[in-house]
Amino acid sequence: MSGAGTQPWWKSAVIYQIYPRSFADSNGDGIGDLEGVRQRLDHLCRLGVDALWLSPVFRSPMVDAGYDISDYCDIDPLFGSLAEMDALIAETHARGLKVLLDLVPNHTSDQHPWFLASRRSRDNPKRDWYIWRDQPNNWRAAISAGSAWTWDEHTQQYYLHLFLPEQPDLNWRNPEVVEAMHGVLRFWLDRGVDGFRIDVIHCTGKDPSFADEPRCLAGEPLMKFNDQPYSHEILRGLRRVADSYPGDRVLIGEVNIRSTERVLQYYGAGDELHLAFNFTPLDAPWDPVLFRTCLRDVQQWMPPAGAWPTWVLSNHDNVRQRSRYDGSLRSAQAAAVLLLTLRGTPFIYQGEELGLEDAQIPVAAQVDPGGRDGCRAPLPWTPAPPHGWETTAPWLPFPPQAARLAAEGQYAGDHSMFNLYRRLIAARRASPALLLGDWHELPSHPEVLAYRRQSEGDCRLVLINFADHEHACPQNGHWQVQVASDGIDENLAYSGALRPGQAVLLRPLEV
Repeated sequence: MSGAGTQPWWKSAVIYQIYPRSFADSNGDGIGDLEGVRQRLDHLCRLGVDALWLSPVFRSPMVDAGYDISDYCDIDPLFGSLAEMDALIAETHARGLKVLLDLVPNHTSDQHPWFLASRRSRDNPKRDWYIWRDQPNNWRAAISAGSAWTWDEHTQQYYLHLFLPEQPDLNWRNPEVVEAMHGVLRFWLDRGVDGFRIDVIHCTGKDPSFADEPRCLAGEPLMKFNDQPYSHEILRGLRRVADSYPGDRVLIGEVNIRSTERVLQYYGAGDELHLAFNFTPLDAPWDPVLFRTCLRDVQQWMPPAGAWPTWVLSNHDNVRQRSRYDGSLRSAQAAAVLLLTLRGTPFIYQGEELGLEDAQIPVAAQVDPGGRDGCRAPLPWTPAPPHGWETTAPWLPFPPQAARLAAEGQYAGDHSMFNLYRRLIAARRASPALLLGDWHELPSHPEVLAYRRQSEGDCRLVLINFADHEHACPQNGHWQVQVASDGIDENLAYSGALRPGQAVLLRPLEV
């Protein structure tokens, strides 16, 4: 879908994250693949999203589910082939959708040819492609929670890895690394991808003094607060590559710093990221104080800087929103109204449109080194086992209520979660106010979040009741319920009251 007027497409888009291993399996091996994604594009078109983002599908030993890449310019056989990726890109574009890939610039796999060469000897031409030191500092790694330095017996030095030891960090101060990674972008942009979600981009620049970090002494991994000026230089280079291609190619950054003010810096002066994830709602329980604080924070910092917000409630690294909301389907329905009516670009993680919870994975059966398997469970497509997969034993167990929440069982259900998402996306597409309009908080009870979206002559109101009891919430003027989280009273005049846990999208009532 093109952006309204002269706006870039990504401003008015709804972007759908696919975790390919768990989306759809085409060959019966129990692992989702690219052909499975291609075969299920009807689901995305029916839902009404504008773009899909694929978590990594590059060649990898899969120590960290593909975020340890051994070849950036090839597809891992687990997922298919370059030809199948080309076919997926072509068919996705033929259906009017965009394709985004997951770029991992901070580190490679320790099996990447670059690193294998780097660790052969201290004088190898690729030694300086990674970060080697005689003495480690106190930096701590994410996931493993230990030191961010690993000793290499062969060359008698330590190498840096802000994540697992199998994920050595690239040295972005080496111009050869910069040119090689720019070549990766060009490889995929030449094949037609519309942009990239960039993994932990704030980690790429390192403190050149390698000073000890006091927060690491308290056990915190450096990843949580690494925020170096050189990361911005790296980003500006990536942006120049993306901007050299036609069609509003987009860079979306994972800046995993819990400060809107700091994340804002990664937009630069319009010369770094186009979008950066806002992680605060991703951590939050269903609580009006937390969400109101987050919305005010975004409103304070982003519009004055001309930065476009993003909204995400779940992803492949975090507990699904319904599970965070104590399993409440009602709260997850209200959250869908919130997600798709805020000012900014919303991201839907696969399965949220079905109301899935995390799968329950025993510790002994966990695959992920960070214990994130629950949110990565396979999507159920059909009510009957094996739920549209060709094996009764996919790589992880299905989430709870897989039969009841299966996609094909929800398509015809007027009050299903899928059709709530579909109605919200359709309402968003049809309203200039919801696509690009201003956001203004409205006075309300502390347990109710109320706001107005406005664009010239178009106006919408959104009212969200976080309480387990009814709330009176009268509004000036005459309003009609366009979408209700529970599906009740849609297209009728708004009564001035919200049912327990209900969220509504209101449009002006023509009288």
